[in-house]
Amino acid sequence: MLNALLDNLRSHAGIEITVMLDWRLHAIAMDGVYAENLPGAVAAPVNMTGINTVTINAEHDISEEFARLILQSDAVWPVAPEFDGILQALCQSVESLGKILLTSPASAVAIAGNKFKTFELLSQHQIATVPTRMLEGDYSPGEWMVKPVDGVGCADSYVIGNRQDFEQISMRKGHDCMNAGGRAPKVGALGDAGAIAEYVIQPHLQGNKTSLSCLFKQGSGWLVCANLQRFEFINQQYHLTEIVVNHHADSGAYQQLVGQIAHAFPELWGYVGIDLIETAEQMLVLEINPRLTTSFVGIHSALGINLAEAVLQLVNGKPVLDSSKNLSITIKVKQETNAS
Repeated sequence: MLNALLDNLRSHAGIEITVMLDWRLHAIAMDGVYAENLPGAVAAPVNMTGINTVTINAEHDISEEFARLILQSDAVWPVAPEFDGILQALCQSVESLGKILLTSPASAVAIAGNKFKTFELLSQHQIATVPTRMLEGDYSPGEWMVKPVDGVGCADSYVIGNRQDFEQISMRKGHDCMNAGGRAPKVGALGDAGAIAEYVIQPHLQGNKTSLSCLFKQGSGWLVCANLQRFEFINQQYHLTEIVVNHHADSGAYQQLVGQIAHAFPELWGYVGIDLIETAEQMLVLEINPRLTTSFVGIHSALGINLAEAVLQLVNGKPVLDSSKNLSITIKVKQETNAS
């Protein structure tokens, strides 16, 4: 995503680009190497020609360094996950320092980054969405998806089909929380009786997994393309294997849905990904991602559209989304699998 974003931005004349990189990611960005202290982190080399790079080392105060760079810039594009409030805090910092934020504001991230709040908002506006409730109490008969309320992608999401699954996942989550893994431990781990409010439960629905790449601004929404997501199912978890960018032609239903979401959620701004589950009977919204998504990587190759340029156009007006081609581009995705 960083490579694609920089390629898009570099073609815009008259702007100076500065990238803030964690020191553990710097070698990956420069050389495309595997980082032993970041399990699963493999990346292609990033073309940093003409880019100012600021490496953040362990001794740096990240918040202070980020604030310093914000003040030196006219506009900021945070690229970060929603979990643990990371993206929300970055957006809030940009807003508080009075600079142009090239993503959705912190107030929108607070809703879109929370699966239950997203469900509530969509339901209030009669937009079909996957039924979602906070995980409380005992197992109910059926097949369910259990996931962190602020999780990204399929990380830490499990399918449970019986009481034994529920108890095993509860024990596993309690163990993961105690050992902290790659995330800070949460009070609401599944293994903590009476403290499970940080997880949601949804019915496990079968259907096509579609993602929409969109732009939003003040109640208006533009569909860029519809993408197909393919998964493997391993150890009770879905693992994303590839995305076919610009897979589906829009009959009008996708743009209609984007318009409905824009009306219901006018705080959304800039590039947003929307995940859907499509069955024979209906099209259900699963998640709204107020950030760059993996599909962004293939959009220029598939459609010839420079989305970074389009986002910059949103600052003062409407985006120009004239495509110069109409191809389907497949992006292979490698995810680390958890041994059971």
